[in-house]
Amino acid sequence: LVAGNSVVAKPAEQTPLIAAETVRTLHAAGIPPGALHLLPGDGKVGAALVADARVAGVAFTGSTEVARAINRVLAGKDAAIVPLIAETGGINPMIVDATALPEQVTDDVVTSAFRSSGQRCSALRLLCVQEDVADAMVKMIAGAARELRLGDPREPSTHVGPVIDAEAKDKLDRWIAAHERQDRVRFRWDRFKPLPQSGSYVPPTIIAIDHARDLTEEVFGPILHVVRWRAGGLDRLLEEIAGNGYGLTLGIHSRIDATVEH
Repeated sequence: LVAGNSVVAKPAEQTPLIAAETVRTLHAAGIPPGALHLLPGDGKVGAALVADARVAGVAFTGSTEVARAINRVLAGKDAAIVPLIAETGGINPMIVDATALPEQVTDDVVTSAFRSSGQRCSALRLLCVQEDVADAMVKMIAGAARELRLGDPREPSTHVGPVIDAEAKDKLDRWIAAHERQDRVRFRWDRFKPLPQSGSYVPPTIIAIDHARDLTEEVFGPILHVVRWRAGGLDRLLEEIAGNGYGLTLGIHSRIDATVEH
């Protein structure tokens, strides 16, 4: 829109109200209604838009799987090449070595993994901690997470609101339950405090996994996966992270400049 294109805005099916308010505000600010259209709906609406010969470009934010589907449809058009700008999900690791300051790590982990209910594409999902400090680090993170307040996000005192809908909650609950059965859950917020009675709330949760390569999909909620790595094993860890096929954000906590540069 800023670059001079007419735009059809198709929000995710779960977010029509905020999209409508955004478009209404832009129209009120002077954007011509003919230059900015709102078309809410489900995936069928998006698919029809992508396939339409009049669409000259697609900017998409969402899952990697849907982005691949859009790419295939655009490539199959018997028309001019249509550019696709896709910002998809990420497993988003943070690497922490033994020199890191535990308090700083804890603040960053709790903010990134659990605030916004973990429903940001850039949210931390995979914490890689050097095993020498892992026990103490995870204990401190769990202690801080225990103090989070779940509730209505319109209340200033709330730290963690609900996830976007019941479907998302069900998927996340199943993920937690599966790891409970494997005795991998190291912290669950609702073991200490009851979840709000109404709404699609998912408890902030910490899950232990054996290898970075074990997390092969984006878990879009307040769930943190923790893997331990041995001193001298940083390159192997980096290879595993690179091999999972995702690359959106990465965090590093170390007081050794050479480690950060490496």
